Amino acid sequence: MPRHLPGTPQALPSHPHLQDVVVQLFSHHSVIEPIRVPAVVEPLLVLVLAGKARVEERALDGAWAATTVEAGDFFLTNTHEPYEMRWQTLESDTFEVMHLYLDLSLIDQAARDLFGEHCASVSFLDISGARDERVRFILEQLRIELIEERQPSPLFVHSLAVALAVHLIRRYPDPHGNQRRGSALQAYKLRRVLTAMNEGLADEFNLAQLARIAELSEYHFSRVFKRATGLSPSQYFIRLRMSRARHLLLETDRSIIDIGLEVGYSSPSHFSQVFRREVGVTPSAYRQT
Repeated sequence: MPRHLPGTPQALPSHPHLQDVVVQLFSHHSVIEPIRVPAVVEPLLVLVLAGKARVEERALDGAWAATTVEAGDFFLTNTHEPYEMRWQTLESDTFEVMHLYLDLSLIDQAARDLFGEHCASVSFLDISGARDERVRFILEQLRIELIEERQPSPLFVHSLAVALAVHLIRRYPDPHGNQRRGSALQAYKLRRVLTAMNEGLADEFNLAQLARIAELSEYHFSRVFKRATGLSPSQYFIRLRMSRARHLLLETDRSIIDIGLEVGYSSPSHFSQVFRREVGVTPSAYRQT
């Protein structure tokens, strides 16, 4: 899942014909300030590939719950609301993870196979920092097929994804869960929108363009985007601009004027005003911290 989490996303081969899963690899550093994880319609699986970290999670403005995780541990998230995370790497600076969103049609197919044609929609428990060798094995096989094979087999990917769906339904069903499929944003649509936002930080915010990318009306897109992220599209866009500006202020010697221009502010005073409102200090003061 690209760019809604801090960290370095690894460039992956493009396979638009493979629709069963959305996969993203990240290399993370410690994050002290909370980041917001969007809620989308598909369940999210996160497998720790390398490193060790103390991970904290909470509902928005709720109490923090901490888990120490290492390579082989996984998270399963099927939340209806966005939530916050922060983490501290332990023992080394390397903390690599794999994110995978599983297509709902596969979950429905697996549920029908297990429970019959007229079974209800399936929802999953939220799992934090657990270890499941079957989950680890299937995700690792998906990673190898999608990343290391020059021409991944759609049939093999589909078979692994179905096997994963069957296992999750058997091991981690939420008997009290309610699906919200009709009113939630799909992971691949959110991915496209966030990619467009990140690639256009220097441009004017364009709600109509983002809605077209998501293949929704502006009204419906604004509603489902806010439900997924907790922020309106324009607010989220500003957060992305400020995140990029903060990175440039700390990691480069570029002038504040140049940084403001890169994130879409031709007026230095306007950039400083927005930065202070969002971050709490001026760009020059932030650079000195």
